[in-house]
Amino acid sequence: MATYEWPQTVKGSNILWKLPQNIRLNDNIIVREDEYAVFLRDGKAMAYIDRPDRYALTSLNVPYVGKIVEMLTGIRQGAEVYYLAKKPFDGKFGSKQPYPFRDKDFGIVNLRLFGEFRWRIKEPPNFINQLVGTENVATSQAVEERLREQIVVSMFDALGEMKERGLAVLDLAANLNEIEQVVLAKAKPHFDPYGIEVMKLTGLSISLPEEVQKAIDARTSMGITGTGYMQYQSAAAMREAAANPASGGAAAGVGVGAGIAMGYQMTQAMQPPAGQVQPAPPQAAPPPPPGKPCIKCGTLVPADQKFCGSCGANQEGAPCPKCGKANPPGQKFCGSCGAVMG
Repeated sequence: MATYEWPQTVKGSNILWKLPQNIRLNDNIIVREDEYAVFLRDGKAMAYIDRPDRYALTSLNVPYVGKIVEMLTGIRQGAEVYYLAKKPFDGKFGSKQPYPFRDKDFGIVNLRLFGEFRWRIKEPPNFINQLVGTENVATSQAVEERLREQIVVSMFDALGEMKERGLAVLDLAANLNEIEQVVLAKAKPHFDPYGIEVMKLTGLSISLPEEVQKAIDARTSMGITGTGYMQYQSAAAMREAAANPASGGAAAGVGVGAGIAMGYQMTQAMQPPAGQVQPAPPQAAPPPPPGKPCIKCGTLVPADQKFCGSCGANQEGAPCPKCGKANPPGQKFCGSCGAVMG
């Protein structure tokens, strides 16, 4: 009679460990809280223990291990035992090839997908029969490689379905949680036969080509500032030219092009809307006839006349008796020398 357990020194982050020798009737086996013990005969999982305890495989009267004892009865070579980890494992996934997403605004956009997933063994017999026995997968790294491939396939499938429902490139960031849930639902039928459950997806990132990301950023900026595409491009070109004054002719060419584009935008902005008649510009007032107002009554007197045609006043005025300068009628003192007018 012998006692067997999964040594803690070899446990670490391993997903499974095979008992080096077969277990026989009357042996003891220890199963801990975070373990499954799966019993195989002829390469097929026949039964497993998932409750922590020390089990003596000696009596058919123990209901929980009765099937295992029955399996061992009369078998000289005993049975194989695999220990499996119950705990969840975390892995990462990423698309090796881009996914071509047809968008109504940007055309074909090549998307790359990245994220993390958490998984665990849900049905130990299925896991042993399908992955370990059939496909010879024996490490958590090998299992995660299979999971990564299927998650990416399910991700592509989910994006295609959501695209048919109207999902656009501009909507991806706002729908990451929904995409994760759709992927989990689509992946479940693929993982169930292997006894594996993918519990959740986290950190999903959908990477866009650089030129598409720039176009989205530009559209966002235009929406915030309320500018049109040509105006935005013109402003960007002028900023680039200003930031690179040493670029010579190239910068000058950009500046001229930006100026032409901006001038075009200003001209367009000054045009009346389609169907609306532009009002005629106001007519300029005709220039006043040559002359000056009468010094007495204010009536306009032509420049070649000396007397007002309305009041007869002499426009040159009376000469000063002292200096001879002309003064307006009725003036008592000369405006030039101050002498008393006669």
